[in-house]
Amino acid sequence: MNIIRSATAVTLLGLSLTLALQGPGAAAAAPAQTPAFSTRNGAESEISLPRPAGRYAVGRQTLHLSDQRRRDPWVPSLHRELMVSMHYPARAGRSAPAAYMTQEEARLLLEARGLAGVVPAATVSGARTHARVDARPAYGRFPLVLLSPGFSMPRGTLTTLAVDLASRGYVVASVDHAYESVGTSFPGGRVLTCLACERVATDEEKAQVAEDRARDLSFVIDQLSALRAPSGTLQGRRSLPYARMVDMRRIGAAGHSIGGAAAAAVMVRDERVRAGVNLDGDFFAPFAEAGLHGRPFMMMGASATHSPGSPGSDWRDAWTRLDGWKRWLTVAGAEHFAFTDLPLLADRLGLSDPAAPLSGDRSWQLTRDYTAAFLDTHLRGLARPLLDGPSAERPEVAFPAV
Repeated sequence: MNIIRSATAVTLLGLSLTLALQGPGAAAAAPAQTPAFSTRNGAESEISLPRPAGRYAVGRQTLHLSDQRRRDPWVPSLHRELMVSMHYPARAGRSAPAAYMTQEEARLLLEARGLAGVVPAATVSGARTHARVDARPAYGRFPLVLLSPGFSMPRGTLTTLAVDLASRGYVVASVDHAYESVGTSFPGGRVLTCLACERVATDEEKAQVAEDRARDLSFVIDQLSALRAPSGTLQGRRSLPYARMVDMRRIGAAGHSIGGAAAAAVMVRDERVRAGVNLDGDFFAPFAEAGLHGRPFMMMGASATHSPGSPGSDWRDAWTRLDGWKRWLTVAGAEHFAFTDLPLLADRLGLSDPAAPLSGDRSWQLTRDYTAAFLDTHLRGLARPLLDGPSAERPEVAFPAV
């Protein structure tokens, strides 16, 4: 949702998807060459996302939620529906590996920008995530982190962050908001596409998207809270194995692009959310004078578009209204999708731009390190000096004087 103002240093895969957000008239990017995919017995070669840094194995379950109290903003005849990937600390075991996304979701993600004939959908959907389906939960109580993806992007594009946080001791709920991604698979063989992409243009409309997503995130908290009751059920389902792992006193929200605006919006409306992160997203609507009632918030974005004084950015106004612990970080050489899985996928698929200042792995490491440090500080009470100022080991990250 946050428009990239510079196309330099962008991976080819990321650039193709970025142009989808720039509206009609933007030219589709074409890879310079078609990468070669090695095969064995006719099967596409596997690609693997980075290993998580934490000490826990990671489990995953997928939830389908329907809010019977709300109508969908894009199809008012239907109730609001969500697909949620739950990643959680787990015990080691032999359960099946979790796929990156469904093959149809991968096909639509690639097709959106003309890459369907370049990258096999099965290669993307089958990327190794280092999570296991229905793995046995670890013992203990853990903070909850809600993740909301960028506009038109499926929740799967935040998988690496979700898995890494789960490995560090967080239960992570990554949310797909119906009709707001290029393709999301729902039960019954339904695949919902991005109706919202055809209807959202103004800042007022984008602000409404963020507010609707904030309601979605609050609903996810409600549902997980219900599961913690003695006979908790989730819309007819029996209690899920990780439900009692969640410490409802320690909840954070983070998101990429408009998902970052949703993280701020849910903190405005829901006091249960104690800390928030905006990864390279504008806010679109000003905070009220009360700000976030003293709760901590971190903004981390590309230096080209979110440095103080960058034209079109609304971060300075948001910064002046944040009334608690806060950080404004900029990353030199980053582009809009550097805070997602897309550069990682591009590197592993042979589609990355060799002239890009940041590799997919480097952009991921920076996103991981600072997001985890923020959540550790404010949800777990751990000292993380990384947030105190510039680091010689991470010279790309600046703390602007604002």
